[in-house]
Amino acid sequence: MLRRALLLGDGTARVIAAGEETLLSSKRACPSCGRGFPELDPRFFSFNTKQGACEACEGKGVLVELKGRGKSAREVETPCDDCHGSRLSPLARAVTVNEKPIDELFKQSVSDARQTIMKLEFEGRSAEVARAPMKELLLRIAFLEQVGLGYLGLDRAANTLSGGETQRVRLAAQLGSGLTGILYVLDEPTIGLHPRDTSLLLAALRALVDKGCSVLVVEHDSETIRAADHLIDVGPGGGSRGGHVIAAGKASKVLADPKSVTGTSLAKGPLIPKVRRPVGKGPMLSLKGAREHNLKNVSVDIPLGRLVSVTGVSGSGKSTLVREVLLRAARQALKLETDKPGAFATLKGIENIKRAIEMDQSPIGRTPRSVPATYVGIWDELRRLLAATPEARARGYTASRFSFNVAAGRCPSCEGQGALTVEMSFLPEVLVPCEDCNGMRFNDETRAVKLTGFDAAGLLNLDIEEAAEKLHPFSKVAAPLRLLADLGLGYLKLGQPSNTLSGGEAQRIKLVAELGGASGGPTLYVMDEPTTGLHRDDVRRLIGLLNRLVDRGDTVVVIEHHTDVMLASDWIIDMGPEGGAAGGTVVAAGTPEDIAKVRGSHTGAVLKKELAEAKQLRPNKGDVPLFR
Repeated sequence: MLRRALLLGDGTARVIAAGEETLLSSKRACPSCGRGFPELDPRFFSFNTKQGACEACEGKGVLVELKGRGKSAREVETPCDDCHGSRLSPLARAVTVNEKPIDELFKQSVSDARQTIMKLEFEGRSAEVARAPMKELLLRIAFLEQVGLGYLGLDRAANTLSGGETQRVRLAAQLGSGLTGILYVLDEPTIGLHPRDTSLLLAALRALVDKGCSVLVVEHDSETIRAADHLIDVGPGGGSRGGHVIAAGKASKVLADPKSVTGTSLAKGPLIPKVRRPVGKGPMLSLKGAREHNLKNVSVDIPLGRLVSVTGVSGSGKSTLVREVLLRAARQALKLETDKPGAFATLKGIENIKRAIEMDQSPIGRTPRSVPATYVGIWDELRRLLAATPEARARGYTASRFSFNVAAGRCPSCEGQGALTVEMSFLPEVLVPCEDCNGMRFNDETRAVKLTGFDAAGLLNLDIEEAAEKLHPFSKVAAPLRLLADLGLGYLKLGQPSNTLSGGEAQRIKLVAELGGASGGPTLYVMDEPTTGLHRDDVRRLIGLLNRLVDRGDTVVVIEHHTDVMLASDWIIDMGPEGGAAGGTVVAAGTPEDIAKVRGSHTGAVLKKELAEAKQLRPNKGDVPLFR
């Protein structure tokens, strides 16, 4: 009878029982208000589709507002009031599974979401419908955990992921693709990965190989190198000094080859400083009550005038603590320009430092006019030396004549850039060498002046190693050049455009500029994984430079996973114990030897192994001094 009533009523029927009237509908509509709903489709639950995105923010989760005017104008993002940052439409948020909407699941980390999904229970037809998607869902989440990303939030924006995290997300997607016969190329997938999780990544790569795929990895990580089926060692140096295959074959064979720089470096094993700087009696920078993101009311003491490493598994809160809270709070207290610090209670000891700087891997300049010689300050000195030559004095040239920024001496066609920008329709613009000066930057009259046989263009064309040798009589020039060469940058040219430098090269040039310039007083330097992209030999050179900064009275705080940096540190602050919600606390703080004794510290377990290896390699010689 009810079925017939719904048929006659076009899907709507009134039922009167015990004097009460109830309106029923067989359609996807509310019988009371008449609001209808379309048949549910997977597109309704994706904020990347028109059907699923919040109309107010277009699926971004935030509204962008321009504040300020002119050069001070900047975008400040605010959460969308309509979807509260979920990015989804009201329909998507209204649908629930076991009374839970999808946006609640998105707010969880990968590992927490797996626990939530595993607790879901279905019966009857619902169980049949859920069986296939549940299996696929748990499998894909397992792949994310397998590559060490269990701490990531499911709704984490892609542009907030590090390069290593992005690669591992893509790797997890490939693990679930089921494709075979594919060549995968990965560039340093261990970036940002704690040594504890390297084995998980290697297992994931091995799974791809076992499925019939090939995996080509560019890596500096020692565990990854040793795990390779076939190893190709390129060198022997960098830049013009590289480009040769030094050795190739099984990893054990290549690492035993005396010509292999990589093999020689790994054979040395971990090198431990013979003497560490004492910690405890000197001044401290004390941060109390840090509560940003996953930090759980964290308090830390940073010993000033020391090399400090902040360690922990990915997502444990290292970057939040150091970059978003400590650095910004220090800059704010010093009245320096900064973004708003993350939540914290107090910061004491700031009177002991004058500056707080983050040394990142951003470019040293935006145009080809910015080159290593200008950034470290030696081009100013070389211009003065060129202007002091008899030829320049006879012509009435001053130091400004040899500047890229002065029209009199530079090439008028490229304006001293050595290259011209060519607009390409529908393609990125390209730089081509200037035809008038052949990339020399200066006009012929300027190039008539020479210093030790080199004109201005010739000086810029020297590589750093060669320049240090040719210009050794000029101490103000030779000293920073030798420092750059000691850091493994001897292959770079003095005039190499900034847009051709890697992040690691740019960072090391910045460090040399800091060390070679006049000290602005005790400085807090913050660095986030400065060993990214560095060979182990270059890492040791980097540690040497960091120690030189510390020896002159500065404080260096590095966020690091590289064991050589950990072992070279005077003090370690280990975060964790895990990532995401399971992190955000200080697991241990102390010397590397102290951390190695702490049970429950993943960093401690790694350091314990490294210290034991160092002792085994040199049982009777004691610790080998690293740089001091």
